[in-house]
Amino acid sequence: MADETSTPQSSAPAASGEHTPSTGSSSTGGSSSPRPYTPRTPRPAGAPGAGGPGGGPGGRKFFRRKKVCKFCTEKIDSISYRDVRLLQGFVAERGKIIPRRLSGVCTRHQRRLSLAIKQSRNIALLAFAARF
Repeated sequence: MADETSTPQSSAPAASGEHTPSTGSSSTGGSSSPRPYTPRTPRPAGAPGAGGPGGGPGGRKFFRRKKVCKFCTEKIDSISYRDVRLLQGFVAERGKIIPRRLSGVCTRHQRRLSLAIKQSRNIALLAFAARF
């Protein structure tokens, strides 16, 4: 440790005839050089911020439950336009019909549901849009 010698670095400016390559643009005045490329290694499965199935933010496990059609499980075959309480569950606050992928209703019942909602709107049992 006593034999530490430092090599002197020349801080003299370059001569006017010499060309020094610069990494930054002279018009922007950027004096910082770009960071060197370092390849990233993938995070372990349980690490925070790790992607992948069930990874999610924070590394929490998330299990998506399969959505089951309400009408199929309760053996409801006919959807009446007069059953406003049932139909309101499938209409959003703004008055839009909730899509199948969100409600979990099967294709057959979603078609019947949307027809019942439209009929109910036409005879003023359901609102077309939200009240403002």
